[in-house]
Amino acid sequence: MSAEASVGSHAADSAQSAVSQPACQNTDDLRNRGLLGSKYVKLNVGGSLHYTTVQTLSKEDSLLQSICNGSTEVTTDSEGWVVLDRCGRHFSLVLNFLRDGSVPLPEDHKELDEVLKEAQYYRVQGLVQHCISAMQKQKDVFESVCRIPMITSAKEEQRMIATCRKPVVKLQNNRGNNKYSYTSNSDDNLLKNIELFDKLVLRFNGRVLFVKDVLGDEICCWSFYGEGRKIAEVCCTSIVYATEKKQTKVEFPEARIFEETLNILIYENGRGSGPGGLHLLDSRGSGSSLGAGQSEEEGAAGGDRRVRRIHVRRHIMHDERGHGQQTVYKD
Repeated sequence: MSAEASVGSHAADSAQSAVSQPACQNTDDLRNRGLLGSKYVKLNVGGSLHYTTVQTLSKEDSLLQSICNGSTEVTTDSEGWVVLDRCGRHFSLVLNFLRDGSVPLPEDHKELDEVLKEAQYYRVQGLVQHCISAMQKQKDVFESVCRIPMITSAKEEQRMIATCRKPVVKLQNNRGNNKYSYTSNSDDNLLKNIELFDKLVLRFNGRVLFVKDVLGDEICCWSFYGEGRKIAEVCCTSIVYATEKKQTKVEFPEARIFEETLNILIYENGRGSGPGGLHLLDSRGSGSSLGAGQSEEEGAAGGDRRVRRIHVRRHIMHDERGHGQQTVYKD
């Protein structure tokens, strides 16, 4: 009679122990029985359920392999699912990479970064390198595309130039800001300035930031900036005093514009702030020709704060003498 009571008491204790057992356990016995003793693995990743094999999870020396061989402690629920406290949105991509050795990656940069974070967490180095290579390709494609900002306000221009680490070339083009008629060649020269701007953008893309200003006061003017300040300016507009009327003339000093663009490269990657930067910039000396009808002004504001302003002569008067007579220039 006492023996039966002892057996009944032991059964009751076992039943009570089973009822009081928590839904999730992380004991060594359960871990070894759930992973090492089975060919298949059930994974619950943030509520996303995945069914795979130990062989798949063990293909790379990763966190998932360490879970399979028992070196990493895991939590298993009452139904035998291994619970991983991660977002399961990209886990299927991680599994497919382990299965196939490669996997198509999302084109969106944000999603690609999320996949990289998951690959780094699970220590799947092959997928990590795959994501890094895809990001580098996206960066190369982005840099190969020429993007030209359009300035809409003076504050935007100042902020853009002050924060940009690259040299800046700005073309101010406002054909409507003119109260006089244009000379016969002005439209062609204005178009040539715009075409040269496009050519320079393609040639120095990634090294120089090119911006357009269509709201400024000048009809056609080039400005060159380095380390947040203006270095040089080339104005292509002049006023022609013809018989009984004034006209606006647009020049195309192609050589000088190209020269100033090359000069501004001294300020690439902060090289202009070095001891040799200003010396190289001022080494043009008298050997640099201005061309016909051009003048150069240098406003000194303290040594390295000089700004080179190059423009065609502002006041040109034509007399009424016959064809072949010399034109008179007045400054």
